Amino acid sequence: MPIRAVMFDIGGILEVIPEGGDPATRFPALDEEWNTRLGLPPGHLTRCYEAIAADGANGRCTYDEWCARFQACTGMSQADFDMYMAAFWDIYMGSPNEELIAYFRDLRPRYRTAILTNSFLGAREQEEERYGFTSMVDVAIYTHEEGVRKPDARIYAIASERLGIPPAEIVFLDDLQPNIDAARACGFQAVLFTSTSQAIADIEALLQG
Repeated sequence: MPIRAVMFDIGGILEVIPEGGDPATRFPALDEEWNTRLGLPPGHLTRCYEAIAADGANGRCTYDEWCARFQACTGMSQADFDMYMAAFWDIYMGSPNEELIAYFRDLRPRYRTAILTNSFLGAREQEEERYGFTSMVDVAIYTHEEGVRKPDARIYAIASERLGIPPAEIVFLDDLQPNIDAARACGFQAVLFTSTSQAIADIEALLQG
């Protein structure tokens, strides 16, 4: 059965982490930098974030509402909060994987293309402004807008429905094995990303197979 669509994750694939820039350490470091700057107790900003993180990840409010709640908890001024959030998004976005972005963009119009990414309030707008991701695909699925995240089978069903193509005719690229396993269980052709050259070679093998 020929492949008719190609779908990519974003984080760790179209956006890559600069060397030494693991978000798992950079976000706590950002929080502690600002705790020190503002004279707040250690861990204060992280606790404020964690208290409402699930609402941001599952789209339970608007981005502006989430920011207002976060800012109120932190006690930051508007100017400080704006600077903090700019640094937050710099970490979240990483750096563009220019080679893979160019490859992905060039798949159209031969194939329908889609993004399927576990996301947070504001991510669609930030990524569109910086990298133009949603403009370069036929379908962009941000899980915070759907209220369900990978590897839940429901998000893969949504992707197939939005593309209008059965799973067996869709190639999906992700960098996490549980997401790959779930996609395969739903009938997708799935490729685990380990490097840009490997991902392109494996996708091309499926497209030409």
